[in-house]
Amino acid sequence: MASGVQSMRLCLRAFRYAPAPRRIGRRIYVAKRAFSSAPVQWRPASKKDEADEPEEDEGYEEDDGIDTAEMERSLHAALNDPNINLHGTLRTQERMVGGAATILSNAQFTPKVALSRTFWHEDEDDPDLVTNERDEDEFDEDDIMGMAHGKLEEFREYREYARIAAWEMPLLSKLARPFEPPTAQEPLRFRYTSYMGEFHPAESKVVVEFSPRDLPLDEAQQLKLKKLLGPRYNPETDVAKMSCEQFEHQAQNKRYLGDLVENLIARAKDPSDMFEDIPLDTRHHAFKAKPKFPREWRMSEERRKFLDDTRQKSLLLDQKKEEAGILINGKEKIEQFFNRPEPEARIPQFIRAQSSRQLPGSRQQQLPRRF
Repeated sequence: MASGVQSMRLCLRAFRYAPAPRRIGRRIYVAKRAFSSAPVQWRPASKKDEADEPEEDEGYEEDDGIDTAEMERSLHAALNDPNINLHGTLRTQERMVGGAATILSNAQFTPKVALSRTFWHEDEDDPDLVTNERDEDEFDEDDIMGMAHGKLEEFREYREYARIAAWEMPLLSKLARPFEPPTAQEPLRFRYTSYMGEFHPAESKVVVEFSPRDLPLDEAQQLKLKKLLGPRYNPETDVAKMSCEQFEHQAQNKRYLGDLVENLIARAKDPSDMFEDIPLDTRHHAFKAKPKFPREWRMSEERRKFLDDTRQKSLLLDQKKEEAGILINGKEKIEQFFNRPEPEARIPQFIRAQSSRQLPGSRQQQLPRRF
């Protein structure tokens, strides 16, 4: 039994010898230089550094003393011995190798660094860039940057629209038609809104305007129609305005407004009830008082004659004052004010100061003169 176990141990020792695992050091993250577009380059290792590195397989000794013939004999003896559970031992060995593989894969895992922890945030996307420069080739100083290419593309688009405006839009004058005012059979005026190809929720809105006096109705029917319109009628301009934007397309909203106007006209022509006992309500509209030019200030022939006589009398009065020498000339007064001579500069005069108090004879001293 002991010889069989020893033979099995010798065989497993020969097969389980695996190469030394690779030493994986911690990854070093180096921040990019702030004002340089060149990539970071590592310094090549010198001979001294290569000599100082330890051998990776120093902890494992090579076993060169295994005899191949002895190993084969031991393996055959282990296979023929019924007391040895070879399959169980192999399964155990497989579990051990699988566990070692898991440990090696975890050791080779590269940790992920959060973008906010980097120094220059170089891994974050820049929303201001025209192009995405993360997946582009390394810049070799032989071309302009991606942002400059985006700017050139923008100028190309401007030039394209300039060419259209210069060469293609003048050709539209051939399709121009003269303006024809609407006839009596076209009393409705529709207004649409366009945002030049851009999507907008108010693009489907349609507005219709009409005047009740342009419709084929008499005075009583027009008054009834105004009462039916309610706040949609403007009594100051005598124009009714309605709008619709509940449908997706402009044609649908226009058709709805057309049917609504037809229904209003049909109700206004109904003679069963003309709403004669209901007055026209205009409280929804605020009338603004517009200032008017006074009638008294209007120019007439009498007013013009009166102004001419007044001016002639004023001229005669000025001539009499000028002859008498009492007329004041404003221009001369202004010139005299600005051209008057400047006053002479006064020279200050100094007076010697005299003291009225006499000092004692022993302490009397001659005071300095002040000038």
